[in-house]
Amino acid sequence: MSSNATVTAEEISSLSFSLDQFFLIIMGMVVYFMQCGFAFLEAGAVRSKNVTNILIKNVMDSFVSGIAYWIFGYAFAYGDGGKAQKFIGASYFASYDMPMDQYASFFFQYTFAATAATIVSGAVAERCEFIAYFAYSFVITGFIYPVVTHWAWGSGWLVDGHDYGGDIGQIAYQDFAGSGVVHVLGGVCAFIGAALLGPRIGRFQKGSNVIGNLRGHSVPIAALGGFVLFFGFLAFNGGSQLTISSEGDGAAVAVSVVNTIISASFAAFGSLIINRLHIFGNTWSLLVTINGALTGMVAACAGCNQMHPWSAAVLGLFAAMSYTLWSTVMKKLNIDDPLDAVAVHFGGGITGVVLIAFLDKDDGILFNWDRKSGLKLGWQFAGLAAIIGWSALFSLLVFGILKCFGVLRVSREIEDKGYTKMAYENESFTIENEYQDKGVHETPETSAAVRIRNGTPPNGHRTILTISNGTTPSTVDGATKM
Repeated sequence: MSSNATVTAEEISSLSFSLDQFFLIIMGMVVYFMQCGFAFLEAGAVRSKNVTNILIKNVMDSFVSGIAYWIFGYAFAYGDGGKAQKFIGASYFASYDMPMDQYASFFFQYTFAATAATIVSGAVAERCEFIAYFAYSFVITGFIYPVVTHWAWGSGWLVDGHDYGGDIGQIAYQDFAGSGVVHVLGGVCAFIGAALLGPRIGRFQKGSNVIGNLRGHSVPIAALGGFVLFFGFLAFNGGSQLTISSEGDGAAVAVSVVNTIISASFAAFGSLIINRLHIFGNTWSLLVTINGALTGMVAACAGCNQMHPWSAAVLGLFAAMSYTLWSTVMKKLNIDDPLDAVAVHFGGGITGVVLIAFLDKDDGILFNWDRKSGLKLGWQFAGLAAIIGWSALFSLLVFGILKCFGVLRVSREIEDKGYTKMAYENESFTIENEYQDKGVHETPETSAAVRIRNGTPPNGHRTILTISNGTTPSTVDGATKM
């Protein structure tokens, strides 16, 4: 009888292990699908002349990340570091000697690493050199991100925290699905990259406060990308439970998913309404709404498994304000971020990491006003400082070296290429204004004079096409207004 019981227990254990492995693989596949969401969102938000470029970068991102994370990344993140264990791992390079039961974990963690690198692509879109994109993606997924992962999720100093003894016990940095580890890190790298690259031609007018609105070419494609990212984030946060067979796993996954969508909902509405205010633009913006929702999901990553749903709603409102704040700051600094990647990921990440110290249902400051909750907040700030400092230092090195060697930004000729041909099919047309874009459907707010030199109009004067507000053409004082 006992023998049969032992066999049954072994079978249950084996089934539980296989179920957990399957859970990680499926969740990893959904998170991997977020690469499609990033690709579509970026493709729709950039001008049509850059769509192929941004798509091939997004396609290659997952593969560059695959090489870097397989050779170096996973070893630095989850390998045995020996005496340096608190700081970095140092085994399983290129999966050497890696147990078979860690392969599912490798795949799931790889999808997170690829996400961290993809965040940067939105901020440097439309002017980053192809080689530079490969270089920084390799370094981020092969070294910068894995080391931080080891600190917070492996066996590093952030996950170990400190034992304060007595009633307080162990206090450590809390970041369930990566508000800080993935998104703050990616946001910092995006900020450094965009700052060193400089703005796109025509984005910020010299000598004035005019900001050129270089709008993307396809609203439906951008919206599709947003929906794919919303879908992927549910697995990003829910899958961070890592197991599904133990008692309470199902409930933890469920509450993570629910809190994620609630935070996103309030952040989306908050961002939409804030943007409607006269001071921020007085418009109903689709892209702002999408980015607001994504910011809410980013903020939820830190503690979506440890919040009440009403706390997630509060978090979403703060995420909306954070997104608006950082988006405004980027413009004030004249740093061009076509996708608002810094505002979404850095702003949302900071919001999540800090507010979980207040909203954690077990020992958050709002629920337990004591020394333990204060120490918890301190560890959250310590983790943020370490992540920001580490990612900023190595981002400066990577992007700085690329800039010094002249391979960070494409030439002006390449950046300008395609402007005329997209707007006017006759190749003999010449555009005199260097800031002229490819078509009025892409930049209806940008005003520029276009002189057509392929013939003399009946009135004996050159025709001047003035792009103003994207309306249908109308003749005003010998000029055609679009």
